Amino acid sequence: MPISKNSIKFIKALRQKKFRQKYNTFVVEGDKMVAELLAQRPSWCKALYALPAWLAQYTAAEQRAWPFAAEVVSSAELERASLLKTPNQALALLEIPAPAALNGLDGRLSLFLDGLQDPGNMGTILRLADWFGISTVICAPNCVDAYNPKAVQSSMGAFLRVGVVTAGLGELLGAFPGLPVYGADMAGDNIFTVRVPPKGLLVIGNEGSGLSPETEQALTRRLSIPKGEGGGAESLNAAVATGIILGVLLHANV
Repeated sequence: MPISKNSIKFIKALRQKKFRQKYNTFVVEGDKMVAELLAQRPSWCKALYALPAWLAQYTAAEQRAWPFAAEVVSSAELERASLLKTPNQALALLEIPAPAALNGLDGRLSLFLDGLQDPGNMGTILRLADWFGISTVICAPNCVDAYNPKAVQSSMGAFLRVGVVTAGLGELLGAFPGLPVYGADMAGDNIFTVRVPPKGLLVIGNEGSGLSPETEQALTRRLSIPKGEGGGAESLNAAVATGIILGVLLHANV
């Protein structure tokens, strides 16, 4: 049965945050990510549209066990529904998961994103968290939506394993008094020469303006990545900086 015009209109509307929030739904596209979804979080899936050859990898019994009915579509139909320039073989609609629990923040390292605006950076940071075993990413209310289509694609499936929650820094410090707060700051201490226990919050600021004044006042310590000899770049991409600092905090600094 062809995908309906209303279904296509609904999928396209999910580009916008207001509709994702209204319907508590986001879009996942791509053979690998949809396969990961079906293997790890099938209960999140509300609808699946896929090419017949892609669906054929699953037995009839496996498909009957899914809590939704998969719809077989043509390449042309998938292209009309897709939010990507180059559609893949499968597209799924997922329920936005409940916010991650914040229990035990004082006993582990978590990420706090302070006004991050680029969805590509958001997705890449979720992927980094997944790689380094960071279970929780906390987003300030003024961050880009973690379920923005570009963020989802950039995460490469990390959203399935990394919990995301929206909260203000003041709220967190009220719930966890004394929680160490480390801010990525170009004027901070050299991350390669200081010793910092890998517990607390690592704060990554806005791509253009850095850390907010409120966050700066709450910092326990500022951390920086020094330039190499002859380095001329003005700054590092937020996601690149996150990866370097996490690598040092969790491996070289223990």
